[in-house]
Amino acid sequence: MEKILIVDDSFLQAAQLKSMLDDDYDVTIAQTAADGLFYAGAGTFSLILANVMMQGMNGFTLLKKLQEETITQSIPVILVSSFSDMQDEQYGLTLGAVDYITKPFNPLILKARIQTHIRLYNYRKQAEYQSGTDQLTGIANRRQHDRCSILRWNEAARLQVPFSVCMFDIDYFKVFNDTFGHVAGDKVIAAVAGTVSSCLRRSTDFFGRYGGEEFVAFFLGDCAEKAAERLNEIRQAIEDLHIPHAPSVSEWITVSVGGVTVVPQAEHSYATFLKIADTMLYDAKKSGRNRVVWADEEMWRLDNFPEREI
Repeated sequence: MEKILIVDDSFLQAAQLKSMLDDDYDVTIAQTAADGLFYAGAGTFSLILANVMMQGMNGFTLLKKLQEETITQSIPVILVSSFSDMQDEQYGLTLGAVDYITKPFNPLILKARIQTHIRLYNYRKQAEYQSGTDQLTGIANRRQHDRCSILRWNEAARLQVPFSVCMFDIDYFKVFNDTFGHVAGDKVIAAVAGTVSSCLRRSTDFFGRYGGEEFVAFFLGDCAEKAAERLNEIRQAIEDLHIPHAPSVSEWITVSVGGVTVVPQAEHSYATFLKIADTMLYDAKKSGRNRVVWADEEMWRLDNFPEREI
């Protein structure tokens, strides 16, 4: 069932609106704009109905704040008003509201508008998912990475929390392809992607295919030591799949990982630290492969996770 959030400081009016929609939707009521902002960020709503005239933060300000946050900016918002004012309606639509409706409501028209906007929202999500998904593995592709990385980087900078980015690829993958063929190679790429995806499941985790047998991941909140430990566990999980490699280079399929952790500052850029992660990957491969090499904000190298030389 689709979830709708009603933001209205009049509980009576919100309850009346909720009663019209309860049969078809999972409806939550927030009685202040601040609560609405919190609920929107914590939930998975397909639509928000926000009263224009509220004490404190009004519906227009709420709409602006929703669009400033990465996690809420795509949720469609219908502004609700007791007054039919063309200037207010124009202003709300200019800010990005998908609709502007006035009381009293015709329940049938209200439901039709809501249904239309939720359907359009779901179409858009599906299109975005398909355009940002790697067809072989089902994970994010490079286009999705380019879009999400800047959003999450800016979020980490605003919150001043550690941001970790890493790059890794499959060791001696060309040798594997030359030995077993590209169909077998595709199966290995899909298996590695599936294993990593099962380990990176937090809402702040991102994992995608960067190209060929190379992958990229980033996540928020962990210090450098913790981030390196997480990726070493993933590295081990891939080795533990026990996918036979070409006997000339290794017993099993493995990956090398390079990463860096930083609290983003104004003078920093994501692209710079992605390059640093790539350099750490190069160091991991130069040091023997099947290992994690990480750097912290001061560029101290953390490589306490070497495995046997392969």
